[in-house]
Amino acid sequence: MADHRVSRSNSYVVADGVEKIFDRGKNQTVVLGSIDCRVGEGEFVSLLGPSGCGKSTLLMIIAGLEIPTKGSILVGGQPMTKPREDIGLMFQDPTLLPWKTALENVLFPIKILRRNREKYLKVAVDLLTRVGLEQFLDKKPAQLSGGMKQRVAICRALIYETDVLLMDEPFSALDAITRDEMNQVIMDLWQDYKKTGLFVTHSIREAVYLSDRVLVMSARPGRIIEDFDIPFERPRSFSIVDTAEFNKICGYLRGKIHSQY
Repeated sequence: MADHRVSRSNSYVVADGVEKIFDRGKNQTVVLGSIDCRVGEGEFVSLLGPSGCGKSTLLMIIAGLEIPTKGSILVGGQPMTKPREDIGLMFQDPTLLPWKTALENVLFPIKILRRNREKYLKVAVDLLTRVGLEQFLDKKPAQLSGGMKQRVAICRALIYETDVLLMDEPFSALDAITRDEMNQVIMDLWQDYKKTGLFVTHSIREAVYLSDRVLVMSARPGRIIEDFDIPFERPRSFSIVDTAEFNKICGYLRGKIHSQY
């Protein structure tokens, strides 16, 4: 069968010699060693590694929320020096505004960016319907489950046509069943929207299921010690997680991570 993965030669996100040091001086902490990595346009790449290895720090540098001590980040050929409208960001906490409905939370970036609300209203409704929340458009966050809140957060990140979506452990606080459901939501959305994505997770199974490639980082200071191509074509059924090949890959990546402890 044909391989539909994105060519790495078409690099959209480029990290070149990225280092990060906090608290320079005798109390300094070297969080990232020299990081070199590339993400192709439309590619979904996950970051795995031991706790404290700098996965989230690297994501924040790519988002323009942290400045590297050394090295550079290019997104779409442009240096990252500050947050940009074409880059969306999802956190572990969905950070919804408690006084706004699900629909108004999705439309909130449109208000901040001073775009035409009416132009995006149908898009917001369509997105919420796409993730199964068509009956909850007028519900506020207190009336939604954890999984529903994250579905709203995903829609909010997609509403204003971002080219890149950065996700920092967005499903880690969810129970196992809901987390599996959210993985399927992301898989389905990615098939339709084909954004360029970087996904930080501690779940090896999640990374293997969702990704085109998985980058494994070393213990602090974080470096890339493995760049693994996931061989499964898209679209993927969730039943793939029960196959021998899937579990063999998970075991291999688990060994790479455990070698860092």
